[in-house]
Amino acid sequence: MNSVQQCFASLRNRAECALIPFITAGDPDLETTAQALQLLDRHGADLIELGVPYSDPLADGPVIQAAATRALQRGTRLDDVLEMLAQVTPHLKAPIILFTYYNPILHRGLETFCQQIAQAGVKGLVVPDLPLEESAEVIQVATGYGIEVVLLVAPTTPKDRISAIAEQSQGFIYLVSVTGVTGMRTEIQSRAKDLLTQIRDFTDKPIGVGFGISDPEQATQVKNWGADAVIVGSAFVKRLADGTPAQGLEAIADFCSRLKSAIR
Repeated sequence: MNSVQQCFASLRNRAECALIPFITAGDPDLETTAQALQLLDRHGADLIELGVPYSDPLADGPVIQAAATRALQRGTRLDDVLEMLAQVTPHLKAPIILFTYYNPILHRGLETFCQQIAQAGVKGLVVPDLPLEESAEVIQVATGYGIEVVLLVAPTTPKDRISAIAEQSQGFIYLVSVTGVTGMRTEIQSRAKDLLTQIRDFTDKPIGVGFGISDPEQATQVKNWGADAVIVGSAFVKRLADGTPAQGLEAIADFCSRLKSAIR
């Protein structure tokens, strides 16, 4: 498994846009999550974002909140997620980016947390409630374990702050396309196109656009705006949760293939 940076470098050499699906660990169960990661890897995912279920999310919309609640009710814990990942990551080409809020990191201790997720094969880390001003220590420790910390830019982020985030973010820059939480939307705000241009003024690092992308047409639109990656979460989480686990797995495999075809 390559690093996040290496993955984007390879895609850029091929002039190819990355697809980054998001799923919630433990919904409906960790066995299904393990199968889902392998299916996504085989059906077009270039990187995969895996959410650690958390009881008090700030950025997650209703679909992902519900998935996290179901996972927690089934008893899914971080140790369980990492144990599952340790078994699965050796069989994946797509780097795993862990999505977690800061409280689980604080509870475990930053050094221990980074060491443990690295041992499980995690290559990237997104912490949505980690402000730029407090990211330096996390980046320093994570880098020591070969983990790249991806920072977020929002539609409300001022230009001087965009510049600072672009400088510090590793692997790629995560551009949030809407003001608000995750979730499927009927159209992507054109503000994301303007923000892509603004970020390009400060850096040549890859930019991934997420929050609100729910179908192949929107994925194509975001790619045509100049994004280096399309990040899709709620639409995958919803499909995986509908019907039986087998039906959910079949649905996300098909959806992943269609999304990747739309951005080739």
